[in-house]
Amino acid sequence: MRRGRYDKNSENLDINISPLIDMMFLLLIFFIVTTAFVQEVGIPIQKPRASSAQNLEKQSIMIGVTSQGKIIYAGQEMNLGSIRGLVARLLREQERPVIILADEASRSGILVDVIDECKLAGAKQVSIATEVE
Repeated sequence: MRRGRYDKNSENLDINISPLIDMMFLLLIFFIVTTAFVQEVGIPIQKPRASSAQNLEKQSIMIGVTSQGKIIYAGQEMNLGSIRGLVARLLREQERPVIILADEASRSGILVDVIDECKLAGAKQVSIATEVE
């Protein structure tokens, strides 16, 4: 038998990659299921500092208030009137806290209005995000 020649008597050797593909799908599903999905506000916010700051749950509703008074959820600007419906819908899916990421330079009136809308939507826990001093 010569090297490099095809021998008709030898078996046809195939590489079966279906177990590899199955394993890759299993790994993909594992990583998707175990990853914690957190909806970020989508804008940079300068949070105020507080010595009593604590870590809160990762599974929470995060609403941003910018220094210009804009209300942001998931990178989208919202008006004050739509906050109550949004929070009520998200709380129906799963009970979780609401965290307001208010910029240090934002007006307190808008912040109070956002807190009020969240409470009227049925949120039991509404917190304001701060950084540890």
